[in-house]
Amino acid sequence: MQLRRNVLTPRTAAALLAAVLATGCTQQPVAGPPRAVAFNATDTAWIQLMIPMDERALRLAALTADRTTDPALTGPATASESKLKGELERLRRLLELSGAPDTRPHEGHNMPGMVPLGTLEKAATSTGEELRRLFLDGMRAHLAQVRSLCAGERASGSADDAKDLAEAVGGSAGEQLALLNTTPR
Repeated sequence: MQLRRNVLTPRTAAALLAAVLATGCTQQPVAGPPRAVAFNATDTAWIQLMIPMDERALRLAALTADRTTDPALTGPATASESKLKGELERLRRLLELSGAPDTRPHEGHNMPGMVPLGTLEKAATSTGEELRRLFLDGMRAHLAQVRSLCAGERASGSADDAKDLAEAVGGSAGEQLALLNTTPR
């Protein structure tokens, strides 16, 4: 059996082009920046993982700031809370820009760097040294993982907006981690 190849002759190509133009099937430029085209799977996965990670870390920071009377812990908890709120706003805007759905694929997971739900439950009733330990251990693990995830996004992501945010978030995580590492356990 012989396979036939469909070959577009100059005459056929001209007729096809004329038909496309006559029916108005031409690609018009889209106003504004390109949206989902610039985002690859790494960008989307990074955004969708960072949001629940930061939400959990924010809950831990807020609980700690509300429940502690230790001035050495109030400062880092309040600073973390503020930074995380800003990051979450930027991540949510980026998710919207990417065109990816807000499906929360990592909701409820306990993954490296994600503050465990059990830690949040303990922090809600803890004070003093136990709260200090929960906050420092949870935030150190979170920030270390965030730095790693941001490095992966910068290396394998394609959207400049996502890579720029990953650079900013990773740098901030490094600074916060250095600050927490000077806070005694």
